[in-house]
Amino acid sequence: MYDAFIAAFTALFVIVDPIGIAPVFAGLTQGTTVAHKRKMAIRGTIIGTLILVFFAAVGKPFLNSLGISMNALRVSGGLMLFIIALEMVFEKRAERKQETADKLDEYFEDISVFPVALPLLAGPGAIATIMLLMTSYEHNTAAQLAVMAALGVVMLIVLIVFFTAGKLMDLLGPTVNAVLTRLLGVILAALAAQYVLDGLKRAFMG
Repeated sequence: MYDAFIAAFTALFVIVDPIGIAPVFAGLTQGTTVAHKRKMAIRGTIIGTLILVFFAAVGKPFLNSLGISMNALRVSGGLMLFIIALEMVFEKRAERKQETADKLDEYFEDISVFPVALPLLAGPGAIATIMLLMTSYEHNTAAQLAVMAALGVVMLIVLIVFFTAGKLMDLLGPTVNAVLTRLLGVILAALAAQYVLDGLKRAFMG
């Protein structure tokens, strides 16, 4: 159970990337009141969490109804996570997120659902990750509860980061942010490769 929690926490923390999202959230809420920032942070985090819980609970039956195997999800999800990892290592992800945020900020005052909950928190990578984690412990209820606990902890960290986004960015500085992003990208690439290897192994052996 402890191992499941650590594995889930590491994977979800890397893919959700609270530190990477912080400057985007700070940019989206720039110039607004403290009350508005807190409201967007709380609502966005709750909605994003609910979306991930939904896919954690019924993601596999949903895929089965479409005729998609979990091995296919492992391989495709791993490849998708690997692309995200490359973007993080070469600093393309933050640039793309900020460009999206700048465009959306012109049209949306309530940014809690879009883009905070979707796709910044509960994006394709996070959805694939939570489904892969839950199916990895399909016959272990305690481990699945540990995965959900890890999701809760990660989202709590996200909420705290959102509350302190502006000050946190000033404190860390661009250099530290760049180093953290690249380090998280390398870890995510290794996790993605493991997903692909597991999917291929189970497909050919099963």
